[in-house]
Parts: sequence; structure tokens; C-alpha cells
Amino acid sequence: MSSSNWTTDFLSQLSTDITVIQIDTASTTLWQIESHAWQRFAEQAVQQNLRWAAGWAEQVDSQFFINTCFEKHGEYVLLRTIVDDSSPELPSQATVYPAANRSERHTQDLFGIKFVGHPDNRRWTRHQAWIENSYPLRKDFPVQGRPVGITPPDINYPFIKAHGAGVYEIPVGPVHAGIIEPGHFRFQAVGELILNLEERLGYTHKGIEKIAEGREPESLAKLAGRVSGDTAVGHCWAACMAMEQAAGVLIPPRAALIRGILAERERIANHMGDIGAICNDVAFVFAQMQFTRLRELWLRTNATVFGHRLLMDQIVPGGVACDLSNESCALIMKDIVELRTELAEVILALDLNSSLEDRLYTAGFLSEEIAAAFGTLGYVGRASGQDKDVRRDAPYAPYDQVTVKVALETQGDIASRFWIRYKEIRTALYLIEKFIDQLVAGDIRSDWQIPLAGSEGLGIVEGWRGEIISHIRFDADNKIARFYPRDPSQLNWPALEKLVLNNIVPDFPVCNKSLNGSYSGNDL
Repeated sequence: MSSSNWTTDFLSQLSTDITVIQIDTASTTLWQIESHAWQRFAEQAVQQNLRWAAGWAEQVDSQFFINTCFEKHGEYVLLRTIVDDSSPELPSQATVYPAANRSERHTQDLFGIKFVGHPDNRRWTRHQAWIENSYPLRKDFPVQGRPVGITPPDINYPFIKAHGAGVYEIPVGPVHAGIIEPGHFRFQAVGELILNLEERLGYTHKGIEKIAEGREPESLAKLAGRVSGDTAVGHCWAACMAMEQAAGVLIPPRAALIRGILAERERIANHMGDIGAICNDVAFVFAQMQFTRLRELWLRTNATVFGHRLLMDQIVPGGVACDLSNESCALIMKDIVELRTELAEVILALDLNSSLEDRLYTAGFLSEEIAAAFGTLGYVGRASGQDKDVRRDAPYAPYDQVTVKVALETQGDIASRFWIRYKEIRTALYLIEKFIDQLVAGDIRSDWQIPLAGSEGLGIVEGWRGEIISHIRFDADNKIARFYPRDPSQLNWPALEKLVLNNIVPDFPVCNKSLNGSYSGNDL
């Protein structure tokens, strides 16, 4: 990626005591600084309106590489500092960027890196699964762990307390009445009015980052597709993009178009499910049944054409695993025509329903300022004025061949997040048609080239929830040394704690569904 005006200007404005080593790669720009300047860099970055996008660490020999990804105007900068593993610490960026808060806690828990001045150093990812001074993402920690018996319950987590006349506390979860993944929500309320909400996640921690170590590219792609089951295409694409950058592999044009079709089909299926679920949470069951029916028909076509309802394992390093015949293309186009017709009828019934409007409009308000501070992504951010979409702003094949119309709302309420989803369905249908029209004859997979040890890549794609970032570093013999996937939910979940304030407790389910963060995508 070439340096733009903002990167040049930003470098020229940095404090004289911040030394930046600029390393250009094929995919992004890497800036390396001294650890003592870590927080001061963030202070200057926020003044220049850089968005904090992701943060992670990795152990390389006897050192820790701590990484932060920033973005502005569709260009990404990977900031890196290196600290010794004997007593690793550096200033916290979370005091400047609220979006960095949980990421730094995750790194602190799993690597033992201390972020000095962090506003909240409570355990986040670890719960009680590992003893003190035991850090599972360090290289000397075995993948099977060091079990010492039954894990004690996490009953002493110091939730924030509220006091006063009429204030009471409501614990919800981690086990819920519905068939969903576990997450704990602790409310303070007066009557039905929510004063505060605090989340406790991490109950489905799967050890994704640890079990990725030592895998070969195809095995890593399968693992990436299971970071969050509803985002199999998005995460697998980002991981494969990172591996392909590291290996210097270019995918064939036909494979890129098929990847685009897969991603947009995933987007449509999930948005239809979400629209129906939002309606169900306010007792509009008719709409929920209609969108469930439409989604089911869509998933059946996935199974017929691609062999999997959720499109798992269709993206592979170097391309895709399955081709599209003329008959399959015709079936997909037929589905699009039928879905457009049905959507037009169903959405009219929703738009004219005053009871639905009463529950969705003004509820769950998320201001543009808070959305920006927390770096919210996808439909959550775009419903609160965050005009960002990787497909348009940093286009990758095949999106660099089409015009992506990005839906944007500024009201910031549940209704905005509802309508953003509907508009994104319409855009996705258009994009699938364009990709099918542009399908050219050719290979669907390039030969793999074994990357050099130490080679790394950064894959950035627009998943259905928003921007996905995957970092991969290779070891020797085609093996993965480090894999870090940043799901959009990691940045969107904290926004839920803000958008429910001053709403009533019975509106929490629909507020939560309007955000629909992935528990699994957060709980690596």
C-alpha cells in the first residue's frame, strides 16, 4: 500500500522523541517505535482522527511483539513495539482509545504483558481457568494446558456496584433461556430504567490462538472458518488473504469472484435472520416467521450449490474449493429474483406497522461520538454515522471491479440498525449479480508457495458484521507461528453497555439483538 498524504503528514508531526522505523510491505505499512512512546503515539493518533482497529501480541524468541492496527481513509498502519520477555510492560493505549480496553486485557491475561496505567486491569479472558503467573499464549505453555483439577467458579469477579434508594441489581446469564452461547450481563436499575450494564464474556474461550500454532495453511483455514460459525466465509477469507500475502500467492480472478459471491450470500443469510429476530423480540412473530422461511430457502440453495448451508471450507489458501456451473449460476439468479419479490412484500408490512415502530424508533440509541470512540463496525457503526466499509474504502478483488453502495444512517437507534441490514441485503443481491456477470473462465486455485520463516500477512475484509482483521506469521516448514483473528464483535460488544442506558429492562433483548455480537468471535 503506497503512502498517502495523511501518513506522510502524520509522520512529519510526530514528536521528535518518537522514532519510527517505516517498513513497507505489499499489504500495509509497518511502523516500529520504542515502547516508552507507545501511549504518546496513541495521543497523537487520536488528534489526527486515526481509528484504533485491532491489537494483539506475539512471542518471537525471547521478545514480545506488541501490535496495534490503525486506519484512516481506508489505509492501514501496523504499529509495532518490541519488549523483552523478562519483565514485559508498556504504557496503555486504552486511556486514549476506549476501543483498546478489552484487547489489552486479553493480551495481559494470555501473555502476561502489563499495560501501565490501564483503566481496568481485572481479568477478562482468563476467568479462573489458569493459575496466577501462568500465561497460555507463551511458547512454553503446552497446548493441552496444565489442568490442576476442577476449575473454580468465577464468583468473585468485582462487578461495578450502584447504590441508592430503589437501586437494585439484575444478573442475567451466563446460561440463557434461549439456545445461544453463554454471556453474563449485570444490570443496575431503578424500577425498569437501566442505570448501568456490565458484560462478562469469555465463557466459550476455545484456545483458537493456541491451537493454531503448528498448523499448515489448509488446516489453519478450516480453523479460521470456525472462529464464529455464522462468519465462516468472512474469517476464512481474511485468514487466507493474510497467508497469501505472506506467501506471495495471487488468487485467480475467477476464484476472487466466487469468494465475493460466497461473502455476499453469507451477509444476506445473517441479515435476514437478524431482521426476523429483532421483530420476534418485540412480539411481531409474523415477520420473524417470514424471514426465517426466506433465510431457510437461501441456506438450502447454499447446500445445493456449495455443499454446505453455512458455506464452511469453501475458501481455501490460493482460491476456492468449488467451482460454479452455468446451472448453479442460473439457480442463484433465480433465487435473487424470488427473494427481491418476497422482500418487497414483507418489508412493506413491517414499514406500515405502527406497533413495530413504537418499539424500535429511538430505542437503543448509540450516538455518533460514542460509536466513533469505541470503533464500532458494520451495521452497528453505520447506523450511527460511521461511514466505513472495507469493500469500498480499501477494495480487494473482486470488490475493486464494482461500485459498492454503502448504506448509512445517523439516528443511531434500533430502527436504524434494522434498516441498515435491509439496505445491505439489497446491495448484496446487486453485487452477486455483478459477480456472476463477470465470471470468467479459468482456474479456481493457485499453486501454493511455501513462505519463508518469519513471513507475515494482514488480511482485512468486510464480513457481514463489519471489518475483520487477521494477522498470520509463518514459522519454518510451512507451519503457522501466530494467528490472531479480530472479529467485529470485539469492538461492538462494549457499545451495548452504552446503548442500553436509559432504556427499560424489557427492551434489553431487542437492544442486544440489534447489535447481535458474536460470543464465539469474541471468546477466542
